[in-house]
Amino acid sequence: MISSNDPYKPLITNVLFILADDMGAWALGCAGNSEVRTPNLDQLSARGIMLCNAFCTSPVCSPARASILTGRIPSQHGIHDWIRQGNSPRESPNGTVTDYLSDVPAYTEILAEQGYTCGLSGKWHLGNATSSQKGHTFWKTYTSGGSNYYGAPMLGEDGEEYDDPRYVTHVITENALEFLNQQERGAQPFYLGVHYTAPHSPWDRGQHPPEYFDAYVQNCAFQSTPERPPHICQIKTAPCPDSPERRRELLSGYYAAITAMDADIGRLLQTLDDRDLTDTTLIIFTGDNGMNMGHHGLYGKGNATYPLNMYDTSVRVPFIASCPGKIPEGAVAHSLFSHYDFMPSLLDFLGLRQHIPRGLPGKSCADLWQEGDTSAAGGDNIVVYDEYGPVRMIRTLARKYVHHFTSASHEFYDLLNDPDEEHNLINSAEYANEILELRSRLQSWFAQHVDPLQDGSILPVTGMGQLSKATRERVSQFQQGYKYSNPV
Repeated sequence: MISSNDPYKPLITNVLFILADDMGAWALGCAGNSEVRTPNLDQLSARGIMLCNAFCTSPVCSPARASILTGRIPSQHGIHDWIRQGNSPRESPNGTVTDYLSDVPAYTEILAEQGYTCGLSGKWHLGNATSSQKGHTFWKTYTSGGSNYYGAPMLGEDGEEYDDPRYVTHVITENALEFLNQQERGAQPFYLGVHYTAPHSPWDRGQHPPEYFDAYVQNCAFQSTPERPPHICQIKTAPCPDSPERRRELLSGYYAAITAMDADIGRLLQTLDDRDLTDTTLIIFTGDNGMNMGHHGLYGKGNATYPLNMYDTSVRVPFIASCPGKIPEGAVAHSLFSHYDFMPSLLDFLGLRQHIPRGLPGKSCADLWQEGDTSAAGGDNIVVYDEYGPVRMIRTLARKYVHHFTSASHEFYDLLNDPDEEHNLINSAEYANEILELRSRLQSWFAQHVDPLQDGSILPVTGMGQLSKATRERVSQFQQGYKYSNPV
């Protein structure tokens, strides 16, 4: 518990953590998109810092969310794909639920142990959404991985699932407001996770309120998203347009979902102001993974293609942090930051660095949040890593190497001259030494951090969903009978 004689006594800082679903880093006004309307997030950015080079750990929902919560990469926590079964009794054939992270500690558990009241409103998608866990005492969850925006599956007061007829973004916000209205300035510190399903598909007309949808479909030119021929490897994990009219409808729905979410975030921020909590609250907005909406000819994220992809539009995420007096206003940082750095950064920022678990792959970047790029040392030596089953990535500010453990060709991009990753230079003699160096660094880093019995590179991860825990016995069976076709 918080103690006055603790030399590492936390700043009494509350936390409001807002997580969007399939939110492209490019889809914010403050990120330079002149078409999408995000006035509240733009204002939040003006009150804090925006990290322009923030990355998820895996470009799909569940493993990315698990890594945020635990500070571990998928090949440590064992969630390698979006969880398709075990979130709730209704979606599982035998009516059972699965605690995918039962043996992996989360930062919310640490916060609860240190005196924080922890609440969750919205999407969990890490198995068993019907029982509060990981230190949360307030638990108002969306119980699936995806659904329509109206009639979404929610957890009722009696612990039973029900379909809420209201727009799900509003439902998640109302539940979050219930929690915030219970908090008092100077009382026990709180952590509230608000996990929206927006702007995940569906994006059809009728899925979103007309006051948000109609303005886009009638007036937006959608020049902020590319119109390109379909990618040769596109698979249908997200709706894809087959006509200009369908493209306009899908993009209108995507932008409408963002604008509706932004409006409700404004309600959360206003409630903090009304309850005199703004100056004692760290507010963070980010997304679980990136999103392509025509980028590279794709609609979707890492599993928009097979082989799975690691395009920046799939792995780069928005990240805004604000806390009056502790984070500079209107700052923009370009240093690399990964979601596996989030857990140590958060605990350090809150004065709980002695509680950061040992052996995490990430490091605290609290100084980056508080000082911007002036505190970031290492320049191009700073790298981020990603994995999605048989695909792994290493990225510096200037270069990216993607390794495929299947028969797919490896990839190398010169990001300084080719920021849109249109030219794979893997066979270029000019870059041969750099490719070898990045491959070696990739191999060493994953060798250091992967749990051999949670190793996603040897599992049949295809982007079509995970049905059960990647148990040690199951991974061991694959190890005995599987050979890499492209060993690092």
